[in-house]
Amino acid sequence: MSLSEQSSTLTSRLSALAQRLGLVGRVPRQILERASTLHLPFKALPELRDSIWWNAGAPLQRLVDLPRGALSGPVQEDKANAHAMLIKVVEQEGRQLASFDLRLVDGVSGDCANEPAYASFEDYAAAARCRNVRIISYKDFVKTISQALPRFLAGDPIKLYQASWTGSRTYWQGEQRSEAFACAVAYARRRGLEVTLPAQVTRYQLSPTGLSMIQQHYHVLAMPVSTWSDPAFMGLLLDNGLPYARLSLLRAPGAPEFLLLPKDNPDAMALGEGLRLAGAPDVVRYLTEQTVGREG
Repeated sequence: MSLSEQSSTLTSRLSALAQRLGLVGRVPRQILERASTLHLPFKALPELRDSIWWNAGAPLQRLVDLPRGALSGPVQEDKANAHAMLIKVVEQEGRQLASFDLRLVDGVSGDCANEPAYASFEDYAAAARCRNVRIISYKDFVKTISQALPRFLAGDPIKLYQASWTGSRTYWQGEQRSEAFACAVAYARRRGLEVTLPAQVTRYQLSPTGLSMIQQHYHVLAMPVSTWSDPAFMGLLLDNGLPYARLSLLRAPGAPEFLLLPKDNPDAMALGEGLRLAGAPDVVRYLTEQTVGREG
């Protein structure tokens, strides 16, 4: 097949797609065609990994109380509409437990910058950072865990996190002395030492209804940082005055931003479909697929 024949076939397929999506105008079809040929450095979103670090994962819990100012874009109404959808993606609930076995805690909220994604407290306790933590006796255990939980002997409640996207893991909310806490819990497991405290558990859950709603009303795409300096993309976005909102949620350097394009606008719908054809990851589909089977 010649190059011209390939181009004609692609154009026909894009036209058929545009008709199927109800993009009957000339401008939406042109936007779809141009967006589908963009060469942007799209990368697949990483698979969710088991890790003791709460702060190393995708901070989806931020969506619960997402400030309106977290979204960027030129039109306030467009940002407000996107915000109203985003805050429904994750649900939060709190529970008070009279007794919780600390041996079931397998994650911490401390600083994890430049730290490996340890799979367990036992692995972390064997690492260089924990080398100075020595627990030989029960007295050592109490001394060590009291460094992380100063009111341990008084029986004050421990504060914990759980999230549907981290599977069955339970994370301690404390930000300080994570090495002391992890080593103490690993010791309790090894010795079969039952250690219980009252607990305040905050659980975050991806909402099937919220995910379905945002998927119905928006393209949510993971865009490389360089996108915003790409003249071809910015021309499509700005020259046509498309409604959109941007969200920087992921912490890692160079992490993609989320672009939200409302599907009720034919031109924005066309841009979203074209970007997907060009390789832009669908964030909502990613979240849905990655969390299947991870429920604790």
